[in-house]
Amino acid sequence: MRKEIIIAGAALALITGCNMKNPFLTESSLPFGAPEFDKIRNEHYLPAFEKGIAEGKAEIDAIVANEEEPTFENTIEAMEFAGQTLNNVAGIFYNLMEAHTNDQMQEIAEKVSPMLTEFSMYTSLNEPLFKKVKAVYEKRNELGLEQDQMKLLEDTYKGFVRGGANLSDEDKAVFSKIEEELSLASLQFSKNVLDATNAYTLNVTDPADLAGLPEYVKAMGAETAKEKGLEGWAFTLAYPSFGPFMKYSENRELRRQMWTAHNTKAIGGDFDNNEIVKKIVDLRIKKANLLGYETFADYALEVRMAKDRETVTEFISNLLEPSLPFAKKDVEAVQQYAEANGFTEKLMPWDFSYWSERLQKEQYSLNEELLKPYFQLENCIDAVYGLATRLYGITFHELTDLPVYHEEVKVYEVKDADGSHLALLYADFFPRASKRGGAWMTEFRGQSIRDGVEYRPFINIVMNFTKPTADAPSLITHSELTTFLHEFGHALHGILAQGRYPSMTGTGVSRDFVELPSQIMENWAYEPEYLNTFAKHYQTGEPIPMELIEKIVAAKNFQAGYAQVRQLHFGYVDMAWHTLKEVPSESTIEFEHKMLAPYAVLPIVDGTGFSPSFSHIFNGGYSAGYYSYKWAEVLEADAFSLFKEKGIFNTEVSGAFRKEILEKGGVEDEDVIYRNFRGHDPQPEALMEKLGLVK
Repeated sequence: MRKEIIIAGAALALITGCNMKNPFLTESSLPFGAPEFDKIRNEHYLPAFEKGIAEGKAEIDAIVANEEEPTFENTIEAMEFAGQTLNNVAGIFYNLMEAHTNDQMQEIAEKVSPMLTEFSMYTSLNEPLFKKVKAVYEKRNELGLEQDQMKLLEDTYKGFVRGGANLSDEDKAVFSKIEEELSLASLQFSKNVLDATNAYTLNVTDPADLAGLPEYVKAMGAETAKEKGLEGWAFTLAYPSFGPFMKYSENRELRRQMWTAHNTKAIGGDFDNNEIVKKIVDLRIKKANLLGYETFADYALEVRMAKDRETVTEFISNLLEPSLPFAKKDVEAVQQYAEANGFTEKLMPWDFSYWSERLQKEQYSLNEELLKPYFQLENCIDAVYGLATRLYGITFHELTDLPVYHEEVKVYEVKDADGSHLALLYADFFPRASKRGGAWMTEFRGQSIRDGVEYRPFINIVMNFTKPTADAPSLITHSELTTFLHEFGHALHGILAQGRYPSMTGTGVSRDFVELPSQIMENWAYEPEYLNTFAKHYQTGEPIPMELIEKIVAAKNFQAGYAQVRQLHFGYVDMAWHTLKEVPSESTIEFEHKMLAPYAVLPIVDGTGFSPSFSHIFNGGYSAGYYSYKWAEVLEADAFSLFKEKGIFNTEVSGAFRKEILEKGGVEDEDVIYRNFRGHDPQPEALMEKLGLVK
């Protein structure tokens, strides 16, 4: 029997009589308790954070003051649901910090950061509270707990230990200081990356310098110039601008300028992150050492599928070593092709994308300019949502009467096959100065059940696709369609969540498992049976020719060795930073170059690097975890082989994937969850075979 679904309550209705005009401190009047974005102002955040922290402390105090014997309900469960007001405001504020920020929000974040760190320490270093948690934990096998309750108890106890609960009073003070400094350093890192991205514009005024650029790229450049009050055309480091420019521009010098700007982002100047990277690494080492770990990687990996750094190092090595010859062969093929077409110099990083695109076009008569007309964003939206309908029976209904945080954002009600409400999905597709680059999924509220009432989630997916122009709608590349499917896979993990405890539902799984639901969705972007259902020319309405679909499939593994090694570079550098026992004496860039030198397939350029703008590991939750993208690729390659065997729309397989993976959350170890779906452990060979990297 389904639990009642709450139709109000994005903010708890616990507060009355004060701050009634603050939307975070009053009950939402909107359907489903949706966030009242139309009422939220910058001045609301700080009072809401202060109130939320005060409430959270009071709830923790009440647990400690309870004179009854500690039980799962009055201690563990009570902690899980404490701090709802704080969760509500943080869930919106930090998501908007990434998707639609402003200078005032950045200032608020700096004020709030030490407050949140102090509150976190108030809980995790609270001796009387830990005493109660430990008392429940020590008699866990006598309590008759259900599976999710036992997992919550174990996670809570482990969280306290990992949060410093067993430290001496003196070390607890040091730990608190480290956490506060880490929080502020990560904030500054993120701000510098965004500011450095926005600070660069390549302004082209001579039409001759546009040689090679497709019409859509020129139109986008003209639109950007207009927005910035510039003459001619403007190109930025936002990927929809940067990526196509590097692929198509015939002007090698301008490509060099763009590539250099991208790869010196947050290196030197007003937004320098070099010392901040070292500071973050140093603080993480100190934190790990204080807790009894040799390196930060040892600390971080303990709660992931991989468990330890030796496993991750071996995993990366086992993929990197056999992939390297294929990557070198890929680069050599591009060099030879460029030389055959009049290029007389050694291939540099700013040349690779351009000549690679030309080679692919010649080999497969295929390029993104040829494909984009068939991938109008509106059609892709319908197709991506329609895939979920076909696999899981869920439907998406746009709501035009709910407020959003930016006028370009769309919001949908997601319903299950029986018509019941599942979630709200917010979709934010286009780049802007207030949004960081990339693509991601987050949630404003996760799924949970409190006091017998089910709270369904509010999910947000954020992209940076090409905007419509005066002459054309938004047309996305095939790789952007793949990105859309990826983030939508994360969204499904949140939308279909089932469970009681918010820390364990939806994407509340280990970092190296969380990419499975996203990466498996990318496979459909290469399935003819799916593509031919929606890919139509935006001007003629003609379906994409089967010949083009066959070329997309044939080109899927074009330079797969190079792509694999490039991705592994990121994971390798991440592990290099986080297996350190002390901060290196050389510069951030010198350290990165030293690590990559044995595995470089293109020349390493002095003064450039990605560590100072590597947001995933220095401000994005993937520290000592970037390997997880490849780890999950192994999982998804093995998992999707079942769809290939049974049929890509097979509802028996998708039903099992929904039940065993998407709905399950983190109620048990992820290796068990995977075996429950697939019937065996993941087979690493499946990835190498899928990529064609076998001799």
